[in-house]
Amino acid sequence: MKKYIALAIVFSMCFFYGCATYRPIVDMRGVVKWQYDLDLHECQKYAEQVSTGATVAAGAGVGAGLGALAGLIVGIAFNVDPGELAGFGAAIGGLHGAVAGGSAAAQSQMEIIKNCMRGRGYSVLN
Repeated sequence: MKKYIALAIVFSMCFFYGCATYRPIVDMRGVVKWQYDLDLHECQKYAEQVSTGATVAAGAGVGAGLGALAGLIVGIAFNVDPGELAGFGAAIGGLHGAVAGGSAAAQSQMEIIKNCMRGRGYSVLN
């Protein structure tokens, strides 16, 4: 069970790692390319401060705990091995929590980049 949760965390971190390199769609009319590249790079650095790994790990932990509890309850209610169902629930819940945590961190990074670019005077279109 623990290996499934660890796998979910690693997968989520790898999947969402590229979000700090997000490039918003910007109206480039009147924009100096080298200044835009410099500003975008600085905004991406700010976005990297969002702790993706911690958010994924927290999501996985909460999901695993809730999944284990749900599996335990179902196992007791239906007279099935509660330990087995608790383990299965923890694995599924951990995977779901890790993906949800990674998604939230990625969304946060994208918003930081957009807000930073808007703050520097760019017309962000998306």
